[in-house]
Amino acid sequence: MFTKYFDNAATTPIDPRVLAEMMPYLSDHFGNAHSVHSLGKASSTAVDLARERVAQLLGAEDPSQIIFTSGATEANNWVIRSFKHGAFSPFEHASVREPGQAQNWSVLPNEGLKLEVGSTSFDCVSVMSVNNEIGSIFQPEAYRGAARFLHSDMTQTAGKFPINLSGIDYASLSAHKFYGPKGIGALFARDHMLEPLLRGGEQESGLRSGTLNVPFIVGMGMAASIAVDEMESDLHNAHSCRGILLDELGNLSDWRVNGGPEVSPYILSLSFWGVEGESVVIDADLAHFAISSGAACSSRKTEPSQVLKALEMEVQWLRGTIRVSFGRFSNPKEAGELAKTLTRSVEKLRTMK
Repeated sequence: MFTKYFDNAATTPIDPRVLAEMMPYLSDHFGNAHSVHSLGKASSTAVDLARERVAQLLGAEDPSQIIFTSGATEANNWVIRSFKHGAFSPFEHASVREPGQAQNWSVLPNEGLKLEVGSTSFDCVSVMSVNNEIGSIFQPEAYRGAARFLHSDMTQTAGKFPINLSGIDYASLSAHKFYGPKGIGALFARDHMLEPLLRGGEQESGLRSGTLNVPFIVGMGMAASIAVDEMESDLHNAHSCRGILLDELGNLSDWRVNGGPEVSPYILSLSFWGVEGESVVIDADLAHFAISSGAACSSRKTEPSQVLKALEMEVQWLRGTIRVSFGRFSNPKEAGELAKTLTRSVEKLRTMK
């Protein structure tokens, strides 16, 4: 039976239109984008178009500000490792948090979801725009005055919401979060003031050497173009799915929605008192629904989520947390069916205590 997919924050399925755009560059149009012959020029032209499309998605002033990477994890690491005196929010993805810890960066204090900057001036501050676990929306531009440079992980924002880069120097994103291929992403760099990540060639303005992954870059560009055109309808679908699921859960006792008042409709973090979130995820999988108990990058770890710990959640709520995430191909009818499955699972698990 076909799995009903509600784990879009982990990855999205590739859009068939994206795959169709990529296929010629996996076969006949195989030229190196830095070769001067006609095959190379065709690949170079395709890369230029993709760069323009990603720039348009982000609202970047100049396509040259887009540097292609293997994904947001690489882009995040690149920025964080470039500054010695920095700070990051306690809600960051591990690809910001762990290199930040290695650089002895500070963690911005918080009261709930509110961040406190204080009077300290940093070289760089990193604040994500949408949290990948609980969907909370932050305003990274509000922290511009705390540092010479401001970085934002926009992995869960790009392709889903209009973006304002005002005051932001660096922004990271991954194509596979908005229906592009895995293994390709980008770093927006307002002014190219980073040390080269990879040396040994002239690719990406000399900042990231290596033969360009033309098919995947083309795919990212096409995914960005579709996202610009269909952002409003995608957003409406996410709101519909979320609303139906929450309505169907209404009669279940002792559950809560995490993330605060300003959240992305694409990410729904739920906690159920008295059950283990992973058990709920397994039950859902047996019923052919794909959801998660947290971020995919940390789903094999047994320790509590750093994000939920930062919110100082009671352990019973923390342990009973799952994440449902909606996308372009989510179905409101299936969202209602998922809610019924979750209700049955939680009620059954509670009786087994």
